[in-house]
Amino acid sequence: MSAKQHKIKVGISVGDFNGIGPEIIMKTLKEKSITDFFTPVIFGSGKLFTYQKNIFKFQQTFNYITEPSLAQADKINMVNLWKENVNVDLGKPTEESTKMAIDSLEAATDALMKGEVDVLVTAPINKEEMMKQGFKHAGHTGFLEEKFGKKGLMFLVTDDLKVAVSTHHIPVSQIADAISKEKIKKQIKLLNQTLIEDFCIQRPKIAVLGLNPHAGDGGAIGKEEIEIIEPAIRELFENGILAFGPFPADSFFQPEKYRKYDAVLAMYHDQGLAPFKTLAYEEGVNYTAGLPFIRTSPDHGVAYDIAGQGIADEHSFSEAIFAAIKIYKNRSEYRDLMENRMKPRKSVAGNGVDEDLPEEENS
Repeated sequence: MSAKQHKIKVGISVGDFNGIGPEIIMKTLKEKSITDFFTPVIFGSGKLFTYQKNIFKFQQTFNYITEPSLAQADKINMVNLWKENVNVDLGKPTEESTKMAIDSLEAATDALMKGEVDVLVTAPINKEEMMKQGFKHAGHTGFLEEKFGKKGLMFLVTDDLKVAVSTHHIPVSQIADAISKEKIKKQIKLLNQTLIEDFCIQRPKIAVLGLNPHAGDGGAIGKEEIEIIEPAIRELFENGILAFGPFPADSFFQPEKYRKYDAVLAMYHDQGLAPFKTLAYEEGVNYTAGLPFIRTSPDHGVAYDIAGQGIADEHSFSEAIFAAIKIYKNRSEYRDLMENRMKPRKSVAGNGVDEDLPEEENS
């Protein structure tokens, strides 16, 4: 079965259930026809979702299963990780909601690695509370990097704006020390390959932002651009990667500027995410690029302030699901294409005729 024909299994981790995670999941899956497009596999609690379903007056029914391999293609499947009662305290994190967020993420990731689901979509978590419970990472990216044994890249995407960040969740005081020429080169190469394989862009153009105000102003406001960023860009450009910059971040995110490029590499978290979320908040998707498996999430947090009110917007979560599906198909088709390209062509021994060529080209 080809990637286009394959009905993709989407693994879903529930995040902190005292936030808006269950609400946006159920809103995304509310239409009966949704299972025509993919097979949802939620890693959570039947009792929790039944309780929250009643709060929001949703009508879904769940297919409760003990393991993801039992998921049915035409149903909303729920891997019932917690069978006991769950205490819901909407609007604030609790030890119970934090532990379920960790359990759900770990179970969904294990299923992804075993091939029991095809892609992973993660609902929002509370990073601080999870670290209090022994979770070792300040976010999903570090956890997935450790699990998969490969460095990833935080990549925020919509159809016309794609922003990656060189440094993730670290203090601002550590940013300058955390960038280097070799690191930036690796990230631009990874971003270039991601755009080719996962987004079907044959010759990507990548804009790179400077670290300092006005991109250093020729060295007057910091020398990282001159000593680190610009040499990395120049070296890659000379080797065929269309990287440009460094650009001053304060004036870059004007539509007539950023739309000239297929993606942007920002130097730190807020430099890239603040303009991205301003321009593309409801439709933005957080994609962890460069990993052997596909994981996406909405580009917002747990939103405790509106939890339980029925007003959470599910569009970013829905976009995350369909982005994961599209990336999976793009990547599968790219790999099929490359495998076919690498296969030796058959020829008829002794007559010099290449069977793969049209007849007029063999004449």
